[in-house]
Amino acid sequence: MQSLMVTIIDLVAPVELISSSGELKMPFSDAIKYSILAISVTLLLLALGILAWQIFRCCTQTHNMYNQHDTVSSNLLYTDEKPTTAGNYSGAPSTKVEDVSTEAHRLSRCLSQTSFPSSGSSQRDEDMGEQESIKKVDGSLRFSVYYDRLQSRLVVTVLQVEGLLQLSQTCSLQPFVKLRLMWAGSETVEVEGFTNEEGEETLPVLWTVLQEWRTRTVKGSCSPLYGDQFSCVLQEDKLHHVSLRMEVKDFDKFSRHTVLGEVRLPIGQLNIFYPLELQEELQVPQKDLVGEVLLSLKFLPTSQRLEVGLLKVRMVLTEMCSDAALYARISVQCNQCKLRYQKTSAVARCLVTVFNQVLMFSLPEFPVEQGKISISVYETHTARKSTKRLIGQLSVGKERSKEDEHWTSMMRSVRQPVAKWHSLLI
Repeated sequence: MQSLMVTIIDLVAPVELISSSGELKMPFSDAIKYSILAISVTLLLLALGILAWQIFRCCTQTHNMYNQHDTVSSNLLYTDEKPTTAGNYSGAPSTKVEDVSTEAHRLSRCLSQTSFPSSGSSQRDEDMGEQESIKKVDGSLRFSVYYDRLQSRLVVTVLQVEGLLQLSQTCSLQPFVKLRLMWAGSETVEVEGFTNEEGEETLPVLWTVLQEWRTRTVKGSCSPLYGDQFSCVLQEDKLHHVSLRMEVKDFDKFSRHTVLGEVRLPIGQLNIFYPLELQEELQVPQKDLVGEVLLSLKFLPTSQRLEVGLLKVRMVLTEMCSDAALYARISVQCNQCKLRYQKTSAVARCLVTVFNQVLMFSLPEFPVEQGKISISVYETHTARKSTKRLIGQLSVGKERSKEDEHWTSMMRSVRQPVAKWHSLLI
């Protein structure tokens, strides 16, 4: 056997790096070493100072945030009574400081009792996104209308919106125009309590929406330019029964869209066989009657439940579509609490669509000082993928100053369903 020989090689350090005592010396002078030490100490002190400043800022902003939260809650959410749960705040503190006026404006829009409640989802459904009453309207809308006889096509072009006023100093306008081509049906429905401008009872005209369009949104402008063009096939003999409704709205991503004004144009009263450009002043928006809904209400005081029954929906049909279906979305608001909405199943659309579906809601508080039942009817298509289209809305409820007749009948007839026809508006 041959033995293996291992050779060990010792690396010898240079003579100039070894001191007399046998220790290694660094090839730096004392000045350089003290400079590096001074820089390290300076950076450490700077880091400690930044950390202390951030801790102080976090503590002060948390204190201010709690004070603003209590002030806004007591002044806006509880105008008639003191808050009972102000001291039970258990959420994580936020370090974002907001202006009190901005927060107050946002909360007043979200908790307004005179307008439809918002859905709260990212769809920002236009079902409850309209303002019920506007006292003053400023601005004008410039557009053009033309009817092509050869192609039997109506062409509408939105040119510009002028003279809009800024609603808030903190938020800029984001206007867009919503267009609805509406056809006045030959049929009329009997609606109780419907009167004209002279106070006489009359039969209202039943409208139906033929087409819906929407322009693009222009951000940060009070006089936006559009130039968006829309067209649809329309027979010439129907022009006398068609009206064009154009609404100018302020887009809001996190809440309902605000209606800034509207323009109504009776197509049959104008000579639109040549391109006609018009500029009309914005008017206060009004609702149009598009149908009726037979609604049933029943109140159960022992279990504190409210039963909402959607029985029938009656509208005018302009054309028969085999895959068209209707469904309703019902939401209930009790005092200051908004319950989770519920949907009915889709039913094939016809002249009188029969639902006969009952939805139950548990009321969180009793007695009910303020209550509101909001119903939105949508059209969808079962055979193909398509977005839903809003048909109309209605609301029944009770406020502090007034109470709906149907709500009063329900409270008088406890544990008994009370049915009544209601107007479906858009």
